[in-house]
Amino acid sequence: MSQPDHITALKLNYPTRDQLPAEVKKYFDVCDEKLGMVPNVLQAYSQNLAQLEVFSKFYNELMFGDSNLTALEREMIAVAVSSQNHCFYCIVAHGAAVRKYSGNPALGELIAINYRAADLSQRHRAMLDFAVKMTTSPDCIVESDRQALRDAEFSDQDIWDIANVAGFYNMTNRVAGSVDMQPNPEYHALNRQQ
Repeated sequence: MSQPDHITALKLNYPTRDQLPAEVKKYFDVCDEKLGMVPNVLQAYSQNLAQLEVFSKFYNELMFGDSNLTALEREMIAVAVSSQNHCFYCIVAHGAAVRKYSGNPALGELIAINYRAADLSQRHRAMLDFAVKMTTSPDCIVESDRQALRDAEFSDQDIWDIANVAGFYNMTNRVAGSVDMQPNPEYHALNRQQ
């Protein structure tokens, strides 16, 4: 598939691969190898290398670092939060990851459209209820919300991780939406076979 007409609606100075420092080229090569593309969000951030470094490190730690949350759970949070924020980029990109990690080609769309309609475990429903409430009315989170997660067998460390993943996507959704960031076309077809 080809690149979309634009990465964002902004006229930013995106460097070519040859203009990038060696460590960024290597990172983009790993993306190409593992994903078959460099995600547009990384290309967008490449116009400010300091921001790219911080964004990439934080993203990789939250999504792949040491946690009791599975990769699927983290991606489910990303999609549920992004759905509430109507973030096209993240719904498409992380919906593909939900399909990959779950092996269920419909789950990403179910979570994006209405996670309450999905056949979820009590654990996953509690996790998404918390992430969505944190997105729509963070000032209304109270102890009973945290206790619902504990009742679903999440530890306090897990609650911290859920809050951080949800908080990260609330930030990135707002950036992506405000600059009309477009997902790579390849995401639409990924992980659709059962």
